Formats: sequence, structure tokens, C-alpha cells
Amino acid sequence: MTEGEPLRVLPLQGEAGADPSTLGLKEEELRELYRLMALTRKADLEATALQRQGELAVYPPLIGQEAAQVGSAFALEESDWMFPSYRELGAAVVRGVDLVEYLHFYRATWHGGTYDANAHRFGHVTVPVGSQILHAVGYAMGSKMDGKGIATLVYFGDGATSEGDFHEGCNFAAVFQSPVVFFCQNNQWAISVPVSSQTVAPIWRKAEAYGFPGVLVDGNDVLAVYQATKEAAARARDEGVPTLIEAVTYRIGPHSTADDASRYRADDEVGRWKALDPLERYRGWLEASGAADAWYFEQVDQESKEFAHRMRTGVIDSGPRPVAEMFEWVFADLPPHLARQREEALRFAAESAEGGGGDGG
Repeated sequence: MTEGEPLRVLPLQGEAGADPSTLGLKEEELRELYRLMALTRKADLEATALQRQGELAVYPPLIGQEAAQVGSAFALEESDWMFPSYRELGAAVVRGVDLVEYLHFYRATWHGGTYDANAHRFGHVTVPVGSQILHAVGYAMGSKMDGKGIATLVYFGDGATSEGDFHEGCNFAAVFQSPVVFFCQNNQWAISVPVSSQTVAPIWRKAEAYGFPGVLVDGNDVLAVYQATKEAAARARDEGVPTLIEAVTYRIGPHSTADDASRYRADDEVGRWKALDPLERYRGWLEASGAADAWYFEQVDQESKEFAHRMRTGVIDSGPRPVAEMFEWVFADLPPHLARQREEALRFAAESAEGGGGDGG
């Protein structure tokens, strides 16, 4: 890789040529990467449809970023931790998070989602831009002090690099040798602000100021992302050295379902990136290399449809959360005024249920 050129394993046109043996991936693992990306895309499209139909309050589509998320998440050890922002449904799929529980956040029924973060080593959805970076660095530092020998990876976008939390997190991790991987999905746009208005210096080069490695990778090349992340995670675990990875990709859809991206992006720009679709690119390589055939892709397509259907059914069938949850996990001992409010809320919910106005949670 020459200076300024992203790390790349897959040829841009999808022809055979890369040697997967250098990555340590078995043939079934190569196929599994495609399967996970396919599941992610179908679930992402279904989630967008659910929002349009009023089943979710809002949703941030990730279409176009499947390789960046799946490749990075797949590269981690099972014991490693991930801290997402609000667009990491693909990483959640890799970690086996129940997407119905994940989407409770976007259904506005539970802050952060109802899944067990500890069980999946996958932090809760975080919306304040860049705040999860500090969470990840702190967790990584704590795990190091506890002698756990794990790496922590944090996802954020190009816009987050303009936040103080990013720079504070990088500096702290460098000084205290916190075993963390900073994974920036540079999808070119921070809502309507292009990356050219965010920073002059390349994002990956910012690592130099903090004294640790920065890596530029083709974010639409799932194998390159896997390689860069695996190496960075090993460096974090073995040496306590952080790494900043800039995965260059593109947000094909809007910033969220509340955004009209056509107001600030040119159609030809979107078209150029659609031609670099990470799923089509990887599928072409798998076919050309003989690692997968038409039958395999048909099976994955059918599984993806069933996966999205189960998610859709689960979201639509999910009822309101128990009213008492509003008062849980904030105070060890509930103050008297909140205890009174809780009793009033529970009484009102019970009366509403008796009157046919709901089930009271």
C-alpha cells in the first residue's frame, strides 16, 4: 500500500486475484462474511420500511456500509467489546444481537435497546455524537487494569472527528496505553456537511499527533477491513497500542429517515458509489475465486428474507414496555418523591387497563 492509498484486498472490478490464505480465513469463513452482509442489508431495508409505515419512530439506514461493519466486527475475538453509535445494525448482526430488541430504541420504547450488552459484548445504541468514544476508552482502560486481555472497538463517523470527545479519547488512550481500536466509518457526509468541511488533514493521519498507528482502508472491501481490524485488535491486546482506522465508504441512503439527502447530494455522486456496492463486489470475487456458487447465493437470499420477516413480525408484535421500567436503574434507593410518582403511574396504568385503554405494560 502506497502513502495515501487505502489498504485493499479485493480488486475493484471483482475479478479473482487476492490470496485469502494470507488472511487466515477458511473458505466457510469467506462465505460467512457474505452471508452476514446479506442479512444486514435485508434487515436494514426492512427497518427503513418499518419506519415509513409508522412502526419505528426514526431509523438511520446503513446501506453501503455493510463491509465496514461486518468486516470489522468479524475480526474481533468473542471476548472483545464493541461500542456502537446509532448506525451499527451490521455489527449487531455479527454479535448475534436480537434485532427486535435492538430496534426497541428506534421504536422509542427503550433507551439504547433492550438487549443484554454484557451477553453480547456490544454496548447500547448511542446518539450523542462521539460520546461512545469516551465510553470505549474507559472500558478498555478498566479491562486492562483488571487484566482481562481484551480489545475494545468503537464505531463513529467522520463528523465525530470534529468533536472534542474524539480527541480526548485518542489522547487518553495513547497516554495510558488503552487497548482500543478507533474505527471511523468515513461515509463522506455528517448529515448535510461533507467531509471536506469537517477536516483538512486526512482522518487516519490524526493518529500521528497522538503517537499511535493510523490506517486507511477501503471500507467497501470486507477482506481489507477484516485484515486491518484484526491487526489493530491484536496490537491493542498484545501491546496496549491503540489504532485509528479510517474506513472509506459511502452512505447510500439518507442520514436518517428524517433526512432528505437529495437536497445536498448530487445524483452522479451517489451513482458512482453505488457502482462500488460492497455486496456485489464481494459476491463477484467469491464467484470468480470459486469459493461460492449460484446455489449458495440463492440459499443466502432466502435466509435473508426469512431473517428480515422474523424481525418485522417481532417489531410489529412487540407491545409497550412495563410502566415501572421508567423508574428502574437510576437510583439504588428511590427518593420519596419518585416513589410517589411511581405509585401514581402504576395506579393510572392499572386503571387504564381495566377500562380497556391498554394492558398497563
